[in-house]
Amino acid sequence: MSSLYNMVNVPTGVWIDEEGRIVRPGEVAYSSDKSFTVRDRKLTVEGDVYVAALRDWAEKGAQSPYALKGEDLARRLRGRTAAEAEADAGFKLAVYFHQNGQAELASRYWTQAQGLNPESWNYHRQEWSFTPGEAGRKWFAKFLSLEGKPYYAPLDLPVPPKKEK
Repeated sequence: MSSLYNMVNVPTGVWIDEEGRIVRPGEVAYSSDKSFTVRDRKLTVEGDVYVAALRDWAEKGAQSPYALKGEDLARRLRGRTAAEAEADAGFKLAVYFHQNGQAELASRYWTQAQGLNPESWNYHRQEWSFTPGEAGRKWFAKFLSLEGKPYYAPLDLPVPPKKEK
């Protein structure tokens, strides 16, 4: 799924209408607001506004201001760069080699995928899932290395219309 919809972190939501068309590509999809601090870095996600937008779309369908169309949708549905496509192929090879007991080859391809697409936390998480005792430490080190980059891309939602009283 992450490869098909170009997902790079979890949780990610993709909105697909009844005709099978994407109306919102992958974006952070928390079900409520979350905020916590890791060392001196604050991590905040806007789940409440995301759920409100999702409910609006479920009620209004294509008439919802949150259902993207035309240029807005095209701008957000960007294709993979050559490096990202190669990273995805390397990731799939790593999974294959891991499943077939070839840990050294799997490790080589995970390293390649992570280097070609360092923005994809999914590539890291998959590898970390095989060493649960180290996963937290590795996540923490990668999180601290962000140096001003967001852990989650901020939501890009239109300002909701004001309700009339």
